[in-house]
Amino acid sequence: MQSQPGATNMSDLTDSLEVKELRELMEFRGQEAVEVVASKYGGVVNIIQRLHSSENGLPNDQSELSTRRNKYGYNVIPPKPPKSFLLLVWEALQDTTLIILIIAAVISLGLSFVPSAHCASDDSSESESHAAWIEGCAILIAVILVVFVTAFNDWRKEKQFRGLQSKIESEHKFAVIRSGVVEQIPVGDLVVGDICQVKYGDLLPADGVLLQSNDLMVDESSLTGESDLVKKAVDRDPMLLSGTHVMEGSGKMVVTAVGVNSQAGIIFALLGATAQEKETKPSENSKSNKEEVKKSAPEIQPLLNPEAVNTEKAAPAHNGSVAPDTNAPNDAENEGKGEGGINLKQQSVLQTKLTKLAIQIGYAGTFIAVLTVIVLVIRWAVEEFAGPDGKSWDTGVHLKNLVDFFIIGVTVLVVAVPEGLPLAVTLSLAYSVRKMMFDNNLVRHLDACETMGNATSICSDKTGTLTTNKMTVVQTYIGGNHMKTIPKYSDLPPTTAELMVDCISINSGYTSILKEVPGSSLYDQIGNKTECALLGLVLSIGKHYQPVRDDWPEQSLYKVYTFNSVRKCMSTVIKLPNGTFRIFTKGASEIILEKCSFVLDNDGKVKPFSKADRESTIKNVIEPMARDGLRTISLAYKDYVIGSAALNEVVNSGQINWDAEEEVVSGMTSIAICGIEDPVRPEVPEAITRCQKAGITVRMVTGDNVNTARSIAIKCGIISPSDDFLVMEGKEFNNRVRDSQGVVKQELVDAIWPKLRVLARSSPTDKYTLVKGIIESKVNPNREVVAVTGDGTNDGPALKMADVGFAMGIAGTDVAKEASDIILTDDNFTSIVKAVMWGRNVYDSIAKFLQFQLTVNVVAVIIAFVGAATIKDSPLKAIQMLWVNLIMDTLASLALATELPTEELLDRQPYGRTKPLISRRMLVNILGQAVYQLIVLFCMLYLGAEWFDVDSGINVECPGGHGTLHHGLQHVCHDDSIQ
Repeated sequence: MQSQPGATNMSDLTDSLEVKELRELMEFRGQEAVEVVASKYGGVVNIIQRLHSSENGLPNDQSELSTRRNKYGYNVIPPKPPKSFLLLVWEALQDTTLIILIIAAVISLGLSFVPSAHCASDDSSESESHAAWIEGCAILIAVILVVFVTAFNDWRKEKQFRGLQSKIESEHKFAVIRSGVVEQIPVGDLVVGDICQVKYGDLLPADGVLLQSNDLMVDESSLTGESDLVKKAVDRDPMLLSGTHVMEGSGKMVVTAVGVNSQAGIIFALLGATAQEKETKPSENSKSNKEEVKKSAPEIQPLLNPEAVNTEKAAPAHNGSVAPDTNAPNDAENEGKGEGGINLKQQSVLQTKLTKLAIQIGYAGTFIAVLTVIVLVIRWAVEEFAGPDGKSWDTGVHLKNLVDFFIIGVTVLVVAVPEGLPLAVTLSLAYSVRKMMFDNNLVRHLDACETMGNATSICSDKTGTLTTNKMTVVQTYIGGNHMKTIPKYSDLPPTTAELMVDCISINSGYTSILKEVPGSSLYDQIGNKTECALLGLVLSIGKHYQPVRDDWPEQSLYKVYTFNSVRKCMSTVIKLPNGTFRIFTKGASEIILEKCSFVLDNDGKVKPFSKADRESTIKNVIEPMARDGLRTISLAYKDYVIGSAALNEVVNSGQINWDAEEEVVSGMTSIAICGIEDPVRPEVPEAITRCQKAGITVRMVTGDNVNTARSIAIKCGIISPSDDFLVMEGKEFNNRVRDSQGVVKQELVDAIWPKLRVLARSSPTDKYTLVKGIIESKVNPNREVVAVTGDGTNDGPALKMADVGFAMGIAGTDVAKEASDIILTDDNFTSIVKAVMWGRNVYDSIAKFLQFQLTVNVVAVIIAFVGAATIKDSPLKAIQMLWVNLIMDTLASLALATELPTEELLDRQPYGRTKPLISRRMLVNILGQAVYQLIVLFCMLYLGAEWFDVDSGINVECPGGHGTLHHGLQHVCHDDSIQ
């Protein structure tokens, strides 16, 4: 394969830039970086040449790309090696209860070899004394088995999460130019010398130097700790760093450092996070504020997750993608903490209840265990040493008795505490997370799975979540004519038609394209769906956008004001051959019309556009389109001319301040208004009905016109025409929730949110205020559990604030995905409903396991205590109780924690935070089963010897047979209990 011009084969790279030079280059910032790039390297174009690349990108030659990786490294950071199985075994052995059991078992084992006068009176007793070591060994074997089961489960869990992380990494792609063609490749495939396109919402996967930029603003707080956005430009600050967020604008960069050589990689090396820590020494003159890094990295390391290199956050991803969090409970507590460490994101409902239950059981178990030992010791001491027949102290016999009593006490404590519960929770969550992937839910935080089961409110986006996100222009308003069918190019005034085609083609992201489907007249929409709908309009009227873009390539655009949630519009400035500056603008209709002073009439001629005309257009054109559920987009333009100016033109005096955006984008001339249809997903109305039946309130939070939002909400079933629920715009919402000083007041929010169902023309700040207000509200007895969907960069705060944040896997930006708890891989609202089902299933599975476990524990503890009080011994030996509690219950947790959810789970209301984990029905079941089992077991204990004509085994110090029969019957009872 021949290389394109300017891209030399890698075999000639002896004079290319070295890794050390590139690392040092990326340490410069601001004007210093501009000067170094110009003076030392002769400009960015020369850097590209010295990297043997070109502005058309590298050739798609795998051997050349492989050679580059060998020279400059791979764009991955080797993860910290996983914990070995033996290390996991060692960690499992750190459990305090197990350590006590091991010590007691070793003492018991040692004392079993001390001669006992009581057991040495005859041959049978002698044979029993020879078997006395069995119990100590059996306890040790049981502990070893428990440790290995725990270690295996931990090993499997870590393996599962690493596999899940790999899946996420492989799905994270970045726009790169190869052989002159823009393509999306996995970030791990990037190499030094690649030419990449960067845009709003990207999480940069490598270091690079800017070639060209449009209004580019970057959040570098993950590296520097500075919260202010940094403006990037070739002549201002051309350095783009891995792990930083593109918050506004777009541009192109040449990749100069990847993997461990990037700025994020260097910091990971400082943290000791990579396997190459000793080999990768950071430069002594680093200017990246790395001294701010204080926290150690987690086990699974990403390349460029900014939180990994922030001084106060931990890294969840590899290669800049979004990874699952293996320490969800801790993160759930830390996320959302405001100033002063206020915990805004609490423990999940199940975590809170389990913590409370565990403390209560621990207290009760400790009390009963201590009481059992005291009863045993007092009764034994009285019978052994009191009275005229009292015996003298025999170390070999009596010390062993005391150790046996201690072992029984510890075992009672072990049985009282549901040791299998953590395993059941882990298994249930891990199983659910794995299965949820098949339901298009990629879970990043384990606790989010269960929390979703208790959700009471869902704040959902409209576009792509409730609708199909397959947009089409179905109505237009051009030259005073409202057309409900798409006209042909020849039917329009020539001036208007040409301006409309140019405005759409040029003033759209060049990454938005329509790709023809082979063998069909349809097109795949790639990029921004609204822009794709407008590009589709160009094709529908009989023209094509690509020839216009060929005439006006991206690097020829004079200035671009990119779309963001504040502007709600996009503007592009081009310089015509005659020296005229032409500004094209598109955006939300009401906003664009506010900026228009002129309009093109039916003949394509300019006429004034008064306030009355504007109000008439809104009332007669925009509102009817919105009532039809259409999103309205206006197109406009303005010319700065040299010499004499026409009615709608401005004279270019050579002093245009392009940074004064409000002045530049004003006095525009309206070209057209387009009504874009985005159909409601057919399955959404039923899904919303199911949510409402399940006690979950669905709210729509959208940036669309209030009439469009109301229309879609009615179609979805969020509201009906006869409801008295609130539908309001973000501006009105903001005014109503703030006091005279502009401070949000909770009581004002509380007066609105219970009836609010649609928030239109909302900003990310409005969404955050709403979510925070609902969560902190005291209106209802139970705190609301809020889920939020988001796809934009600025949705991050609301996603973090929510109890469960859902990011869009298709339309979502990297920033939104990183802030989320669950990623919807199909962007579909119905997947949220499935997450609710799985969450409720987890809660119910744990409740079922608790019912079984506590029944077993209650019976075993009562049997042990009553036995100690009445027959000086526990009918269940330590090894038997360990077997019941730690072995059989593990299998029960497997059975009960892996049940599939059913539709019936949506027929009940959320449990809420105050409802006890052990319900009244569960308590009746536990007590009923326990009474039944106790009756059977007590009959066996006191009457079994007579019924079955066997030795009772009571008051026999060495192992006997009746206890085994008793233990076997208890197994039968427990099997009946689990069924």
